[in-house]
Amino acid sequence: MLIDLTGRTALVTGSTQGIGFAIAAGLARAGARVAVNGRRPQSVDEAIEKLRQETDRDSFVAAPGDITTADGAQQVIEAAQDVAVLVNNLGIFGATPALEISDEAWRQYFDVNVLSAVRMIRTYLPAMKDRAWGRVLNVASDAAVVTPVEMIHYGVSKTALLAVTRGFAKDAAGTGVTVNSIIAGPTHTRGVEDFVYQLVDPGLPWDEAQREFMIKHRPQSLLQRLIKPEEIANMAVYLSSDLASATTGGAVRADGGYVDSILP
Repeated sequence: MLIDLTGRTALVTGSTQGIGFAIAAGLARAGARVAVNGRRPQSVDEAIEKLRQETDRDSFVAAPGDITTADGAQQVIEAAQDVAVLVNNLGIFGATPALEISDEAWRQYFDVNVLSAVRMIRTYLPAMKDRAWGRVLNVASDAAVVTPVEMIHYGVSKTALLAVTRGFAKDAAGTGVTVNSIIAGPTHTRGVEDFVYQLVDPGLPWDEAQREFMIKHRPQSLLQRLIKPEEIANMAVYLSSDLASATTGGAVRADGGYVDSILP
């Protein structure tokens, strides 16, 4: 299967580490020019240098800015022009007992995990429709479908992101632009390591901690291990390509079989 994104510009939000970094690398290897985003210019520059080394590509653009604010989003928009592939990856998560989630936390999760994606789609979708080609991907989570009791606010925000995806896919109907969500399962990133140690004995070595976490807190996983960021990136690269032209408005699973359903 040949995926060629030569001549396409992609923007991946929250791409200085983790899943976003892996997606940026995958898109670059497929030939795309990739705008790398993070809040701090230094972290963006460091990520780009690492991406160049790992991919042997030099097709990266620095697009620093906090897209959870209008001013920060404008900085990113000015740096990332003619975007044909938009990957809304930015997100936050953390464990909080259900009855202790404050109003402020609910607003923060909505602003970061939902509104920032809407802001970027609203910016870039019109030009994609005018060009009759474009890809919008929203990185969701198994928590969008299987609400985790230890982070209800996160799950609700990702459920909202699925609705955002479906709605904007309808707005783009018949234009040649596709809009999809990726339901990512439990994935091994630095942030997830911190999260795992919130739920299991912090004195355990990582391999033991990971096994205990999957057994006790994610027993539905058919992989029975954390997913690699590159495995999520593979799905993102495919959905960004011409090969996925008939897939839109979907919630496509890369969840390791975590969601116990025979439907997507």
